[in-house]
Amino acid sequence: MTGPLKKAWAEMVQPLLRRPPELQVAALCCRTAEDGSTEVLLITSRDTGRWVLPKGWLMEDMNAAEAARTEAWEEAGVKAASVSTEPYGVYHYDKRLDDGYSAPVEVRVYRIDVEELSDVYPETRERARLWLSPQMAAARVAEPELKALLRQL
Repeated sequence: MTGPLKKAWAEMVQPLLRRPPELQVAALCCRTAEDGSTEVLLITSRDTGRWVLPKGWLMEDMNAAEAARTEAWEEAGVKAASVSTEPYGVYHYDKRLDDGYSAPVEVRVYRIDVEELSDVYPETRERARLWLSPQMAAARVAEPELKALLRQL
C-alpha cells in the first residue's frame, strides 16, 4: 500500500470498522414451575424462526429495564411482571441489517419474573413461545454468551 492509501486506511476506514456496538435490551422472562424449578420463556425470531429472548432497542422516555418489559409484552405477551432494575448480564451478537451488512450489538439482559401471560398481544401471530428449563433454553439459543447466562440460572 502506498503512503496516502495506508494513511487513509488507518485513519478513516479502520475506525469505521471498529465502531462501538449498538445497544439493545432483552427480557429474561422467568417463572417458577410446579416442581419449584425455574423456567425461562423463549420466543421465535420473526425473520429466521430461531429461539431468542424478547429484545429490542432502547425507547424514548423509558429506562432500559422498562424497555425490556415493553419488549416482553409486545413480543411474548408478558402482562404482569416484576423487573430487575439492574442487568442480569450482557451478551453480544452481530445483527444482520437490511443492506446485507452486520452490526455488532451489545444486549443488556434484565430478569423479569412473570406473573401473568396474555394469549393476545401485539406479535401473537408472528412468534411462537415456549417455557423451558434454563439448560434446555441454553441448548436452543445460538449466542454463546447467552447460553452461559441461561446456564447460570
